[in-house]
Amino acid sequence: MSRISRSRRLVLGVLSATMLMTVLDGSIVTVAMPAIQRDLGFAPAELSWTVNAYLIAYGGLLLLAGRLGDLIGRRIMFLAGNAVFAAASLLAGAATGPGMLIGARFLQGVGSAMASAVVLGILVTTFTDAGERAKAIGVFSFTGAAGASLGQVLGGVLTDTMGWNYIFLINVPIGVVTIALAVRALPADRGLGLSAGADGLGALLVTAGLMLGIYSVVQIERFGPRSLWFGAVSLALLAAFVVRQATARTPLMPLRILRSRAVAGANLVQILTLGAMFAFQVVVALFMQQVLRYDALGTGLAMLPAALSIAGVSLFVSPRLSTRFGARAVLLGGLVLLIGAMAWLTRVPVDARYLTDLLPVMVLIMGGGLVLPALTTLGMSAARSDDAGLVSGVFNTTQQAGMAAGVALLSTLAATRTEGLLAGGASEAVALTGGYRLAFTVSLALLISAFAVALVVLRRRGAQPRADVEQAAALQPERV
Repeated sequence: MSRISRSRRLVLGVLSATMLMTVLDGSIVTVAMPAIQRDLGFAPAELSWTVNAYLIAYGGLLLLAGRLGDLIGRRIMFLAGNAVFAAASLLAGAATGPGMLIGARFLQGVGSAMASAVVLGILVTTFTDAGERAKAIGVFSFTGAAGASLGQVLGGVLTDTMGWNYIFLINVPIGVVTIALAVRALPADRGLGLSAGADGLGALLVTAGLMLGIYSVVQIERFGPRSLWFGAVSLALLAAFVVRQATARTPLMPLRILRSRAVAGANLVQILTLGAMFAFQVVVALFMQQVLRYDALGTGLAMLPAALSIAGVSLFVSPRLSTRFGARAVLLGGLVLLIGAMAWLTRVPVDARYLTDLLPVMVLIMGGGLVLPALTTLGMSAARSDDAGLVSGVFNTTQQAGMAAGVALLSTLAATRTEGLLAGGASEAVALTGGYRLAFTVSLALLISAFAVALVVLRRRGAQPRADVEQAAALQPERV
């Protein structure tokens, strides 16, 4: 495997640092919410907007930000996004009331979307060697997984020791250092110019559609079935966007990128897989705390083997396997391991024992360390140097869509099943376990569907790059 040069290691470090901040900020605030509510006087109905405002801005602007990165230059978009994120973090840390904090969180989402939408585009145009790119994607995927695991732990530590303000203020020095390093490390790129894709109506349709879609998901507990109307309007706006892109003179998103079986299939598999993985990331933790009565520290330690296995596989195993066998084969193997993990969870008993009922799941979940890098490779495989930011934005958007859909579907099903069992006279532990088992069963079905899509759609001929050599040739670096 090719060794990554020092200059490219710096690029990878800068990109990974931004990815880490983005993922952390999606979860770090959750454990600080009681302290925020107490200090700023949030009404209970308002408190969730400290999370929702970030998610709506972030998920809604990813595709637009990715395309704008191609048009004005991905380096400029990356630097501007980090600057907006750092400034918004300072504003959030200094918030004196609910409105100020919610507004700052929205701006944080804007900054995160601007920076993270072009990250993969910069990565695949920088690492054109097949071996280097496989290793870089493994490190990048590990960073995302680590951020998801560290967010709640770090949020609790900072809130308890320094105050909730510091979960935001810590981003400021990190952001400043990241910008300084990025100025030095990232190659300049000219961009295509706004005239190459300045579709104002298309931008309005896709941004409004994505934001409304995420809003319908995060508000499902409040509005119930009525949130389906928001979802329907969202789908109508997105359909209108697709029609617009097919007819616009300078489309914001040329539809040719979706003609690639690798790109379309990888994004569909990602939605199904990440929707299913919500059951592991959140529902397993809830099961440990609410049924088995683990405390927060015990839950974190119990899930540590999963984080370590994913980290080890994504860093050291996945790059070698992808280079030798190709991303499709690695993806299928990883999905088999995840299917095994979720099948194991569907039989979890009320009095589960860690060593026999949960530890095997923590080991099998290493499949995520194979799946995530492989999906990234396939999802970016059709990117060209002039649209890598757009393809990156599409990939990040489906990532957010999968997670949001998983939250809405699985949490609703689990809660409904639990309420039904409680109404039938079951104990709280039995009812909760029944609800969680249903969530695990649906997740298993989603993973099996993801495997079927990967097997059929991502077939080798015309869809699977062998060690991505062909794509590496197409992804020549931008000229300075």
